[in-house]
Amino acid sequence: MKSWFIKINIVFLFAVAASNVLFAQTSFINIQKSTGKIFDVFSKVEDSLKRQFAEKKLQWPPNELYIRSFKYDRQLEVWVKNEDKETFKLFKSYKVCMQSGSMGPKRFEGDYQIPEGFYYINEFNPNSNYHLALGLNYPNASDKILSDSLHPGKGIYIHGNCVSTGCIAISDAPIEELYLLTTYAKENGQNFIPVHVFPVKYNVKKSFEYLAKATKENQPLQRFAINLKEAFDYFEEKKKLPVILINKKGDYIID
Repeated sequence: MKSWFIKINIVFLFAVAASNVLFAQTSFINIQKSTGKIFDVFSKVEDSLKRQFAEKKLQWPPNELYIRSFKYDRQLEVWVKNEDKETFKLFKSYKVCMQSGSMGPKRFEGDYQIPEGFYYINEFNPNSNYHLALGLNYPNASDKILSDSLHPGKGIYIHGNCVSTGCIAISDAPIEELYLLTTYAKENGQNFIPVHVFPVKYNVKKSFEYLAKATKENQPLQRFAINLKEAFDYFEEKKKLPVILINKKGDYIID
């Protein structure tokens, strides 16, 4: 009986060890690194990111990211934190090198508009025609109500290169850094990395004045921009993300 018990335990221990090895081999980072391009990106970029984090007294690697982009200002900001109780700290701002469309949300396929609203990363594409790409979950629940019901459009990304037909292009070197950062965040358990896209940076006087002028004759667009501003103001004050709900009309409710 004792010998049988020992054998069972040995088999169990081998099974646990094999399971741990399999988990390590199939972790999200290792899956990404299995693509030669991403392995090279990690080799080239990771040490630089570690130094940048150290210089800003930020903990590496980040457990949580928050990304926000501003159309008129052509900026994409990356905020980081490691504990739930912490507030977000700004890591870096990247220049949006190319974008299409104008102020306002995306409402139908082929309008070349960059969406405005509240999204999250739902795809990691290491084989993009635009070097690397991070997909956004457009159309979200609000867009599905307010956009063209049959052809709202799809395939919205943050990507490299410097071409845009409705995507946020930040060129190759920045997307390599962002791709690595988001890979680490997902590996560390952040399955929904938020990406908020605003028409302007509301606390920049020139930008806000431009928005007011651009929406002066379009009351629905003006109301939409003010609705988004509630989330911007909440984050600016607290450096925490608000709870964002969507009502039956497709409006965002900021709590």
